[in-house]
Amino acid sequence: LTRELSLYLESQVRVGFFGSGVGLSLVLGFGVAYACYYLNSIAKKPQLVASNDRFCRFLEEYCPVVTETYYPTIWCWEGRVQTLLRPFITSRPQVQYRNELIKTADGGQISLDWFDNNDSSYYPDASTRPTVLLLPGLTGTSRESYILHMIHQSETLGYRCVVFNNRGIAGEQLLTPRTYCAANTEDLEAVIHHVHILHPSAPFMAAGVSMGGMLLLNYLGKTGRDTPLMAAAIFSAGWNVFESIESLEKPLNWLLFNYYLTTCLQSSISRHRQILEKLFDMDLVMKARTIREFDKQFTSVMFGYRSVDDYYEDASPCRKLKSVGIPVLCLNSVDDVFSPGHAIPVETAKQNANVALVLTSCGGHIGFLEGIWPRKCTYMDRVFKQFVQAVFEHGNKIFSM
Repeated sequence: LTRELSLYLESQVRVGFFGSGVGLSLVLGFGVAYACYYLNSIAKKPQLVASNDRFCRFLEEYCPVVTETYYPTIWCWEGRVQTLLRPFITSRPQVQYRNELIKTADGGQISLDWFDNNDSSYYPDASTRPTVLLLPGLTGTSRESYILHMIHQSETLGYRCVVFNNRGIAGEQLLTPRTYCAANTEDLEAVIHHVHILHPSAPFMAAGVSMGGMLLLNYLGKTGRDTPLMAAAIFSAGWNVFESIESLEKPLNWLLFNYYLTTCLQSSISRHRQILEKLFDMDLVMKARTIREFDKQFTSVMFGYRSVDDYYEDASPCRKLKSVGIPVLCLNSVDDVFSPGHAIPVETAKQNANVALVLTSCGGHIGFLEGIWPRKCTYMDRVFKQFVQAVFEHGNKIFSM
């Protein structure tokens, strides 16, 4: 094929590329070889793991994207590249929030950003308008591009969204010397209760990304069926924190991700230094060069763990997956350095009829870019939109599982 294309082009065009037709032949040859490699090894259907046949059929019918071939962006399909580029490539839809500060039992406050969608033509009655609670990642807020895209997708369907910003992250002041972690679900419980009390007749579900997904899974594992949430969607969660930390401490991953995230964590607490230094050696915390060091000196101490290993054990959602009592769809890429493929609890998921895993071969961490120039919708966005719509509009077909 390459030879025939080269001969045809050389006969039709005056070739000056590299001074002869040889360069054109090499380029064509490389292009064909790359295309074959991409179609055979990169573009694949995701692996759908679910023990419940009814849940599987539900997803195949109402969330078909999980059974379709995922075509990663052809020039940046590798996991690290997808992870690094998504924040810079994807657009940032304009969203107007209504902020609300709610008090907590310990005297603290939590910042919620509401997108009320009062112009919804599908659900003009605010009391019954479906509501999606969104949980951003480790240092993320309602301004993250992936959150904005989820809200944009929800807006087109007529739904309301509320973003749970972890304490001290979204510009509000810390009133007590406490922030957040992946294992402690008290603040999330308070937020879910608050939203449900405000709109008791509205269908209600949640979606968590990265650490937000871990927190949501830990909450669901704790509460079982005793939750007002109908269902949940989880994206790029770290299932086993020990494996995640080990992966992130490899030299290249430390250079690309670990050190940067550590500085983000330090930055997020530095403006609250005055209240935090009453309990912590902030100079020591600010010397941390890895997430593990930060968690050892700060997070594990704040929440009363004997060691950072005890915290990581408690924070790992894989330990609580068997206890999840509502339908949950979890999307991960097996090339995610934040959540290595070998640490995804496939066998445990098969033991819970409420859980479905969707595993792609590429996509990185909160990447899932697709298309030649992936400015807008990603594969993750499409999974979110289809699953949320499926739950709100056809959920009765899986709630009897």
